[in-house]
Amino acid sequence: MKATSLLASLLLTGSWVSARVVVNDSLTVHTNTGIYTGLHNPEYPSVREFRSIPYAQPPVASRRWLPPAPLPASSEHHNATTFPPACSQYVYRGPSFFGNLVNEFLIWNGHENSTAGQMAENSAEDCLQLAIWTPANATAHSKLPVLVFYSGGQFRTGGIPVPYQLPAAWVNRTQGHIVVTTNYRLNIMGFPNAAGLTQQNLGILDQRAALEWVHANIAAFGGDADAITLWGQSAGAMSVDYHTYAFWDNLLARATISQSGTALKTTPSLDTPHSNFTFVAKNLGCDFPADPAAELDCMRRVPVSRIQNFIGHYGDARTTPTMTFGPVADETVIFADYPARAAKGYIADTPAIISNCANEAAPLYPLSLDNVTAGPWQPGVNAVTLRDWLCVSANTSVVRQRAGLKTYRYEWAGNFSNVSPLPWMGAYHSSDLTMTFGTFGIARGQGTAEEVATSRVMQDYFFEFIKDPVRGLERKGWAAFDSDAENGGVMKRFGAQGVAEQDVAGDEVQGACWGEGNYDPFP
Repeated sequence: MKATSLLASLLLTGSWVSARVVVNDSLTVHTNTGIYTGLHNPEYPSVREFRSIPYAQPPVASRRWLPPAPLPASSEHHNATTFPPACSQYVYRGPSFFGNLVNEFLIWNGHENSTAGQMAENSAEDCLQLAIWTPANATAHSKLPVLVFYSGGQFRTGGIPVPYQLPAAWVNRTQGHIVVTTNYRLNIMGFPNAAGLTQQNLGILDQRAALEWVHANIAAFGGDADAITLWGQSAGAMSVDYHTYAFWDNLLARATISQSGTALKTTPSLDTPHSNFTFVAKNLGCDFPADPAAELDCMRRVPVSRIQNFIGHYGDARTTPTMTFGPVADETVIFADYPARAAKGYIADTPAIISNCANEAAPLYPLSLDNVTAGPWQPGVNAVTLRDWLCVSANTSVVRQRAGLKTYRYEWAGNFSNVSPLPWMGAYHSSDLTMTFGTFGIARGQGTAEEVATSRVMQDYFFEFIKDPVRGLERKGWAAFDSDAENGGVMKRFGAQGVAEQDVAGDEVQGACWGEGNYDPFP
């Protein structure tokens, strides 16, 4: 069964009709699944926020490890004024780049130690919700372009309540677009790879369910259902690219933005014996090696905190072999050979922005907190940046170009001290999100004039792209990428040496992927 028809049968079984707005109260919106009252952002009163809107039934009890189920039609009223918990995830105990240096990228609630060694307080199993930011004066007639954002976190962490990923400042600045951010199931809860299941990539199906809810209801908030752009970072960026293949003939979006990640990023799990899930089950008292149904039934009774803490403690102890739960190639939602599918035309015919950070792997390389000012071993960081990130994007660009698809490429190279408090951090993985969300000043001061200018330039380019994905960027001076052109095509470089933007040759950025020259992580 094609992924499109699969999701249609799983998610579109309700009788959804066009939603309408309550005309006498701009903070209350009628949707197909309920009435939601939001609030004006406390810092930006010209922005409305609807902080917690369910898009599927709670995936708990007998619904644990099943595809997301659509919500029934409803006229029940809900206050959407508090952010929901993220989907259940573990806060690792050991020292880490994000936990110790820049925890604004975590689902930080201000109360929990960011190296707690337990399931995050600000997470829960009942988590399939989304949040919406619109201009305060948006109405059902506004037809604004919409960004739907999937957060990163190695498919193990992330979600809505991430301080650096709250878009109120950007929506306030443009007054011309809507941003939706989503929770989706993570780790073993979202990618169980259990023998008793037919659907393993539940986190990706959650994302699709959220997108389908947005497509059906966003007009009531002032959005244009025909002007949706899928946007993601890291695991979220990989997810966005997954969607272009899984739902290639019905993407429900007209463009994509992938910051630091594509479908070519990793080889999907080949744990065909389902040994990781069975190992967890056995250790939690669900030892049914010959009976997958009994194993699953037993595991559905285990509290989610016990499951997350067992897996997390296993990782904290650096036990080998390592145990991971992520996307699995099922040839329906996730595929083993993306270039082959693209060559056959099984990829959405949509423009894309694909990017990388110059010092991408800095947070992802072993770091000793005994000498944190020295930072990790830079040659190792460079090697991982090339192998796992930059060259993956370069190859993705070639795959897309051969499929006749338009792609725009950029490198983030900013090194601003309020986002990168130690000089060696540079333009690390995730740091460009602070520019596009406009949140760079929330933790360590508002930053320099150069930083503000860089953020605005990047936001303006993104805004032009979501308004007109086909022609908007080129009208604004950003040429589509052509890997066959002289010097490897043209890329944008943002933030290098405090310069907001510049055009650079593709070979200057990614020539090292082809064995040409040395890689520069601090251009």
